[in-house]
Amino acid sequence: MEPPTPAKAAPPVPALPAPVPDDLRTLRALYRISSVGTQTDDPHSALEIILGEIAGLFHASCGSIALLNADTGRLEIEIQKGLPPDSAEVALRLGQGITGWVAFHGRSQLVPDVAADPRYVRLREDVRCEMAAPMEANGQVIGVINLDSTRLRGFSEADLALLDRLTAGATTVVQRLWQLRQLQGKARQLETLITIGQSLVSKLEEQELFDTVTREARQIMGARLCALYLCDTAKATAQLVSMSAPVPEDPGGTAGSAPEPTEQLPLNHCLIASVLHAKRQIEFQNLPSPEYADVVDLPRGHNLCSMLAAPLLFEGDAIGVLATFTDRPHRFTNDEKRLLGALASLGAVAIQNSRLYTRVFQSEESLRKNDRLTTLGLLAAEIAHEIRNPLTVIKLLYGTLDLNFPEDDPRRRDQRIIGEKLDQLEAIVTRVLGFAKAPANLYSRWAVVEIIDDTVMLVRLKLAQAKIHLNFQPPSPSPIVDGHKGQLQQVLLNLLLNSMQVMPNGGAITIRCGTEDRNGAQVVNIDLSDTGHGIPEAIRDRVFDSFLSSRPDGTGLGLAIVERILHSHHGSIVVLSTSPQGTTMRVTIPLARA
Repeated sequence: MEPPTPAKAAPPVPALPAPVPDDLRTLRALYRISSVGTQTDDPHSALEIILGEIAGLFHASCGSIALLNADTGRLEIEIQKGLPPDSAEVALRLGQGITGWVAFHGRSQLVPDVAADPRYVRLREDVRCEMAAPMEANGQVIGVINLDSTRLRGFSEADLALLDRLTAGATTVVQRLWQLRQLQGKARQLETLITIGQSLVSKLEEQELFDTVTREARQIMGARLCALYLCDTAKATAQLVSMSAPVPEDPGGTAGSAPEPTEQLPLNHCLIASVLHAKRQIEFQNLPSPEYADVVDLPRGHNLCSMLAAPLLFEGDAIGVLATFTDRPHRFTNDEKRLLGALASLGAVAIQNSRLYTRVFQSEESLRKNDRLTTLGLLAAEIAHEIRNPLTVIKLLYGTLDLNFPEDDPRRRDQRIIGEKLDQLEAIVTRVLGFAKAPANLYSRWAVVEIIDDTVMLVRLKLAQAKIHLNFQPPSPSPIVDGHKGQLQQVLLNLLLNSMQVMPNGGAITIRCGTEDRNGAQVVNIDLSDTGHGIPEAIRDRVFDSFLSSRPDGTGLGLAIVERILHSHHGSIVVLSTSPQGTTMRVTIPLARA
């Protein structure tokens, strides 16, 4: 008998992998979540990665991350996995559903059987088990991470504890990304504010300035509409001067209604009146409510819901209001309030700057008219002076003729008329000379530094616009002169304007002031130096002649008038130096006697 064939040995059973310890499992999950910040800087993308990691770790059938909307106070699904597409429209009140309960109480929750829990809001028919953990930052719940399982008791208490730890780590990561996004946004806002400020400074036409303020404010605030109101507190009225709103898609439609730009609105019927009275920002919610139905300053037809209004303050006075509107309920953050406040401050300064420019240009035009009138007066005085001498000779010779015509002779009447007309001509010449001479009572004692400072004040904006730096170190104490302040200011103004015109690309003007003894008398020297191209050599010796000018638009009377004014003050003016690197003019005036 043959021995039995030995049975073949069974193949070895492969060894099962050793279970991963819970601590190691937790560490790996926390590491993957904490490294999300290195994979993306977008909070939304980070939430997608985090939900995918957590749902995969717990083998969840579906899950979601719901965030708390600060405007509506509801939980809205930001990210979902495995839920129906329309679940993104679900918004839960605090306390509603298991997710809302977790957000309201700030405690995680495990529901082994959702069918037995009346709080459950069903989004998928096959869900049997749910657990949720709150996302807390700075002691406040900002959202909830929710996981679902199609298995009854699909999650354990240990799973819930792990979810709590993972949610805390995920919240930290997302908070850092949100903070980074906010910092980046603030940096962009700061750059935009600087650009807006530079743009506003260059706007001199008021309506263009108003439109720029509202357009830039609407863009940087991300608002539906922005409006600018100017106010007249003396008349208790307000006026809408600019409004920026989106262009209607319908070519035949309208962008909504608003008060007419020229319409003066009574402040007691305006919503912005409270902003002007308080001189601070005020936020208005729910504009469609009946309580705002009677105000006359709100733009209508734009579906506006919320409004933030900031006063335009200049030197403590409210000159207007900048208002921004949203088309949905919105609670404005502190950052948004600070941003609108900065825009309102820029707008107020730009508006006042524009008004000052207008006044300067008007003052300059008035000075030019006065300059022409002064020129005409001086020319009239010269003519009268030249006429006076031959007129005196004619009158003397006529008196020595000793013409005695008979009473009935017609020439006797002609002789009388000639004598009357000679007297009339002499009176006219005397009046002209008397009018051209500055009245003595207008001369008084003035500090030279005060005259210089007041003159520089007139042209300070024009100097800034021309990119010309003016340097003046006033002496202490200031020299005192006897003179006509307006005429001495005209002297300095003419010299400053001449210097500015020879520096079209900017430059520098330096004014120096000092005293010296000249021929036993004390005088003050005012030196005005510029960095222009100098006086042309062809006219250097005749710069003070009337009607001499090197500019096509010049009259050639400025320096001639300056010299005549200084002569009437017993002073003088000379060209101290001139070259392609600049010119220095010296004005000399006697000091007032003690």
